[in-house]
Amino acid sequence: MAKSVAEKAYELGKRYEKTYRGCSQCAIAALQDVFNIRNDDIFKSATGLSGGSALSTDGGCGAYVGALMVLGHIVGRERDDFADAKGVRYQTHELAGKLRQKFIDEYGSIICRNIQTKVMGRPYYLADKQEAEKFHNAGAHDIHCPEVVGKAARWMAEILQDAKLV
Repeated sequence: MAKSVAEKAYELGKRYEKTYRGCSQCAIAALQDVFNIRNDDIFKSATGLSGGSALSTDGGCGAYVGALMVLGHIVGRERDDFADAKGVRYQTHELAGKLRQKFIDEYGSIICRNIQTKVMGRPYYLADKQEAEKFHNAGAHDIHCPEVVGKAARWMAEILQDAKLV
């Protein structure tokens, strides 16, 4: 039986996070690859978003934000239609809310440090080299972050497919 697109996104997200790290870019790459919508500008734009932005852990989960960037690329307000007379941004908000709810249901939050606490028992301040080493040694890049990235990619793939946008 062939794997679903969502399952492929999950597997790619996990593999990319284990191999390359950078949760936001790994979620983006997985979704871009399964839907064949590669856009290097979007990928590059996500560079500073990992670890809750700037490795601070106090922002949104990078995988969550990366998945939202792909959503916005597919169904987002265009600069040439800034006024958004058709209200495209409201469809984007509705679909983004579905991803947010999946994160809330699974992790209780969309915030990096809260997700770390849920899956690893405590948050790690990743901008500090000693804390980052502890984070890594606690299985962050082997188990926990790949799972979060994989789920974010799977959930967004399902949302996009259910909305018939891909």
